[in-house]
Amino acid sequence: MTDIIDTAARALSAGLMLFGIVVLGIVEILAGEPYSPVPITNEAGDVVAAPMISPEIRTAFVLAGIAVLGLYAAYRFVAPLPDDRDVSHETMAD
Repeated sequence: MTDIIDTAARALSAGLMLFGIVVLGIVEILAGEPYSPVPITNEAGDVVAAPMISPEIRTAFVLAGIAVLGLYAAYRFVAPLPDDRDVSHETMAD
């Protein structure tokens, strides 16, 4: 059971962070210039260029991935360890 949870938690957190950083970064590059995280205005105050994807959205994906890792760490901390009955511990003789 814990193997499934381990794999799912790692995959979900990695997927969220990669989506927020890599995929949305590529989308921003393909959208073209400007590469600014804030809207660019002219001297009159009119917005002349804005990012295609808000930085808050990208940050939310990355933070969600980190939160999943935190929940996974808390789960591993409180989950019981598997029994080591099949493992034999040998001591070297003098």
